[in-house]
Amino acid sequence: MNRLIHLDQAVTLWINRLGNPDLDSFWFFMSDSKIWFPAYGVVMALLIWRLGWKKGLVAVASLILCVVLTDQISAAIKEGMERLRPCYCSFMVDSGVRIPQQHWHLFGFFSGHASNTFGFATCSALAFSNDQTRSHKAYVAGVFVWAAITCLSRIMLAAHYAGDIIVGMLFGLMIGAAVAFAAKAVIKRI
Repeated sequence: MNRLIHLDQAVTLWINRLGNPDLDSFWFFMSDSKIWFPAYGVVMALLIWRLGWKKGLVAVASLILCVVLTDQISAAIKEGMERLRPCYCSFMVDSGVRIPQQHWHLFGFFSGHASNTFGFATCSALAFSNDQTRSHKAYVAGVFVWAAITCLSRIMLAAHYAGDIIVGMLFGLMIGAAVAFAAKAVIKRI
């Protein structure tokens, strides 16, 4: 376990040190969840438009459920695991981790941003697959790139270790797929 922790710290330091102060405002922008609410609304409106109101509302409900589940479960696990964020870890600070901003919550395992964005990306990509009339490849590529950049921002801001991000991404993919497949079963009955 110690080897895994040291590897996680080394990878996090390497990625974090690639950043520079000139890009910090971009990383803050990508990390600000509230900025993305209008985009979520547009995606939900597009789902209703493409799938019709009944199927679209099922898809929208699945997206909301996915984000609530990923957010609340990651928050509960953070409090249970009590793993300090890199910006609060004395080893990471002494090793030169860049800290553009201190974060309010002490604990960071696993990343809520990673689980939320990858859950949303997975669930919405699968929701759009219910529209058989057109391809949504550009949306799928774009939403996963957005999710990946958001995850990277968390390392650049010293909010999470790389391992926090990887676990969060995998958890988000899992919850997003499970919720989307449940919604697809409901949509088939409509």
